[in-house]
Amino acid sequence: MTRMQSLDENFPIQRQLQVDAAPVVLINLFTLDPADESRFLEVWSRDAEFMKRQPGFISTQLHRALGDSVTYLNYAVWESNEAFRAAFNHPDFRAQVAAYPASAVARPHLFQKIAVAGICTA
Repeated sequence: MTRMQSLDENFPIQRQLQVDAAPVVLINLFTLDPADESRFLEVWSRDAEFMKRQPGFISTQLHRALGDSVTYLNYAVWESNEAFRAAFNHPDFRAQVAAYPASAVARPHLFQKIAVAGICTA
């Protein structure tokens, strides 16, 4: 089963889930033992297939760190935090989390786009 740790100890995912916001971006940083990499990818793929079927899901992309680092970053876009919260708390998703390798550590955090003049738009 994957363990969850906070990217920001002052505002863990449980508190983030309570914020009303739209749209939201989930950034989830995973670390794991190299021996568990293929199992991790199998389970993550099943999770992604489940999430793709949930209302409010927009997109996801998994990235692998360069070189020998067995670190993955998942980037997922949702129409709203309400939609993500429903999917995240769904019993089928919660059961799937238990299938991750024991070495896997997930660090999920929710974000919103911001505008920076002359650089990016919200």
